[in-house]
Amino acid sequence: MPSSSAKLPVLYFIHGGGFCFGSRTWPNSHNCCLRLSSGLQALVVAPDYRLAPEHRLPAAMDDALGAIKWLQDQSVSENPDTWLTDGIEFERVFILGDSSGGNIAHHLAVQLGSGSPELAPVRVRGYVLLAPFFGGTMRTKSEAEGLPEPLLNLEILDRFWRLSIPVGGNADHPLANPFGPASPSLEQVTLDPILVVVGGGELLKDRAEDYARRLKELGKKVEYVEFEGKQHGFFTNEPYSEVANTVLKLIQNFVSVNSD
Repeated sequence: MPSSSAKLPVLYFIHGGGFCFGSRTWPNSHNCCLRLSSGLQALVVAPDYRLAPEHRLPAAMDDALGAIKWLQDQSVSENPDTWLTDGIEFERVFILGDSSGGNIAHHLAVQLGSGSPELAPVRVRGYVLLAPFFGGTMRTKSEAEGLPEPLLNLEILDRFWRLSIPVGGNADHPLANPFGPASPSLEQVTLDPILVVVGGGELLKDRAEDYARRLKELGKKVEYVEFEGKQHGFFTNEPYSEVANTVLKLIQNFVSVNSD
């Protein structure tokens, strides 16, 4: 545990909801933020973003970037918000995205690049993707053969993409599928470390695993951790459960390792 005089890192929490619903004010999101703040000894910032279908992608990505740039403005302001004036370590920022928030986190990682130079003096050190919501026109094995989850099924996944991707696009759109046929190559993109956490019983499991594998093959610093039998949202919806404690320790180690 840090001393009372130690500066707090900043953790951005980007909520899920298939780009179509959800809010930082939802009880599960709020409880998750409280757990992350107390468990990691961090200042948690939880921005909302515009939702589809009224605001299709990339509106959510644009809003998330704006929220990070707000922190940059605060870090250089002569009159920052009072809760940011003391004890905050602006050069030690981590971005955690849940589901569609994990998709947003990926695109932030690509846009900002390693060390996030355009945000100086704010510096992002790493990204945590909890069951990132990625798509594709071809079904994965976990989608085709997996059992419907209580909160998620293929019909819902397909509907989210129909409502959120730019008009005329499909689930292979670059904003949905990072490795789709029209997606730009990530080979030359420098990325900060990425931690991918997924439940073994998730419909989205194979997409998350494939994402991490492909990044690793490109030489990126990525860690993939799968929790057997767990379904979508297992950490966010039950942040004080036994398995959530294990996830928290995993994130804590990731923050510690990437803080130097």
